[in-house]
Amino acid sequence: MEALAKNSLHTVKIDGYSAEGYGVARICGQAVFIKGAISGEVCEVRVLKVLKNLAYAKLERIVEPSPHRVSPLCPVFGKCGGCDFLHMDYEEELRLKKLRVEDSFARIGGLDLKLSGIYGAPHITGYRNKAIYAVGRKDGKAAAGFFRGRSHDIVTAERCLIQTEASDRAAAAVCRWIDSSGASIYDEKAGLGLVRHIFVRSSFSTGRAAVCLIASSKKLPEAGRLIDALVSSCPEISSIVLNVNKKPGNTVLGDEFVTLWGSDCIEETLLGLKFKLSPASFFQINPVQAERLYEKVLEISEADKTSSVLDLYCGTGTISLILSRTAGRVIGVEAVADAIADARENACANGITNAEFICGDASEAAEELRKRGVTPFVVVVDPPRKGLTPPLIETIASMSPDKVVYVSCDPATLARDLKQFGALGYRAMRAEAFDMFPRTAHVECVVLMTNVKNK
Repeated sequence: MEALAKNSLHTVKIDGYSAEGYGVARICGQAVFIKGAISGEVCEVRVLKVLKNLAYAKLERIVEPSPHRVSPLCPVFGKCGGCDFLHMDYEEELRLKKLRVEDSFARIGGLDLKLSGIYGAPHITGYRNKAIYAVGRKDGKAAAGFFRGRSHDIVTAERCLIQTEASDRAAAAVCRWIDSSGASIYDEKAGLGLVRHIFVRSSFSTGRAAVCLIASSKKLPEAGRLIDALVSSCPEISSIVLNVNKKPGNTVLGDEFVTLWGSDCIEETLLGLKFKLSPASFFQINPVQAERLYEKVLEISEADKTSSVLDLYCGTGTISLILSRTAGRVIGVEAVADAIADARENACANGITNAEFICGDASEAAEELRKRGVTPFVVVVDPPRKGLTPPLIETIASMSPDKVVYVSCDPATLARDLKQFGALGYRAMRAEAFDMFPRTAHVECVVLMTNVKNK
């Protein structure tokens, strides 16, 4: 068979998608990934890179377009690394994500597990309650934007369709202050300069917003003018905070926070509960979809007043406090001290007394609780993208909960972990997906596992 050659031109039929949402075709017997191609299309592509088991190609021309292809509304789509699917309609995006999750279950987890459903978002624009803008210069002026894919080149746009309009206005106001005050912009390579990022958080329930300016020093030139610029441009703002980050590299937040104006936080409401959101707090990006996801966790956990729940990676306590309504006792574990402080404050603010929070590593805390004889009816895990460690999975299984509810933002690590749980006597019974991040390749899943080793 003819070998696939770099720079060669081919006309192909797109017959599927990769985990990243690239179109997939086969050329010379090899899988080729094509960014921007839609399943079912006939395309002319040019091979860019040939690896041992796969190749990448550039979409040169669409010969037969998919009926799901649409014109992207964003002028920087394809340059900015934020959105992946503005070239297809939402129906095809959801189909792609469903296929991605089920493929991970089968290929990585060895599971015959299908999604009971995928919950599309009611709003696919303006849904993000958190925006982090990189700061650079364009045409000699300060500009805020997002990184180009796989680089730290900043792509600017006056309006980002998935952010709130207030976030864009706040970022523009900071840029005007930089130009008028003469504030310098941080150069990551040189490690010099003042302004690093602009972080805006919005509350959908109250309509308020918080701005956090990340800088390398406490000393801001004309800080009063910055406050005036933000408040006049964004009446929604009730909090302006300075975060001091002197660390080298591209870590966004430093450890020191200084309140410049207003409160040090804002408040969000989920399922009738109030949550304090400080700049360092973890909180779901899409609160509308988060409510639907948490309702599902509450439904499938089936915890009642006779049962206890262990919530690992609890963040600011959102799932813990929601489960406390039906469970007898909830223990939340989180490694970030600020998040645990927020969780405890959130419990007090909502009058919840049957939830306690432990600050510590999830594996170590779970092992300590096991040694103390804690036997939860259900364990809920909501880990970061890397998933769970094998020792933590073993510890959870050794506690013998009736159920494990796994909330995941990465289908691949989820499938890997489900396989290990299966070997320890926990069968995945039900899986559902929630599109928390419309127009991007990310998808959130909830899986219910039941203890079958003693049945």
